[in-house]
Amino acid sequence: MIDEKRDNDSEFSLRQRSSIMEMPLFPLNVVLFPGMALPLHIFEPRYREMINRCLDENLAFGVVLIKEGPEVGDGAQPRRVGTAARIMNVDRQPDGRMNIQVVGTRRFRIEELNRDLPYLTGRVRHYPVTDGDTKLAVERAHKVRPKIMRYVELLTKATGVQLELERLPEDATSLAFLTAITLQVRPEDKHRMLALPGVPQLLELGNYYLGRELQLLEHMINSQDMLPAMTIGPTGQLFAN
Repeated sequence: MIDEKRDNDSEFSLRQRSSIMEMPLFPLNVVLFPGMALPLHIFEPRYREMINRCLDENLAFGVVLIKEGPEVGDGAQPRRVGTAARIMNVDRQPDGRMNIQVVGTRRFRIEELNRDLPYLTGRVRHYPVTDGDTKLAVERAHKVRPKIMRYVELLTKATGVQLELERLPEDATSLAFLTAITLQVRPEDKHRMLALPGVPQLLELGNYYLGRELQLLEHMINSQDMLPAMTIGPTGQLFAN
């Protein structure tokens, strides 16, 4: 168990937020957002070394989406915007593998990659999200709120898995990231949201994706409801009427 009372921003001290710092990087086929919990299974020796270093030195590591190349093995090229991951829990296995739980903290932008170590590192700069308290952000948050509730409702109906959002965040920034986390879209679409500079843009794109996904879910659910009525006879033949 890792001490959860560590400073959430230890990876970005006040002097580091405006400067460049070195950070271990973990290229994955997943996008991590601030506030998002992510379980990871660490089995490659190089990433065991990386995680042990982060634990020993109280470091965060960066989760970055793979632009091209394999997730396992060498040669993965990452996208340039990622999110710092703080390790919350570690479950060590007898063979050296680890199951860890991390939470996303702050966004960063990679300025330079370094492949001198067994694992990838980078010189990164803090990439803060902006304009979260503007009138435009608040207006767009109002548009997103009912859509995300409807989206979770339809996902529950479509998958048969009970999904719940106990309470939506009051502030626009948290709502924007929650929307990005909740959306079941391609990693490339999620990264497009992560890389946007400000909350109004993030909410605008989230609103677009929600509208698109709601239409797809409603069509899928309606098609499922229509299927029994369209199936006649022992052959299961479908009729148009």
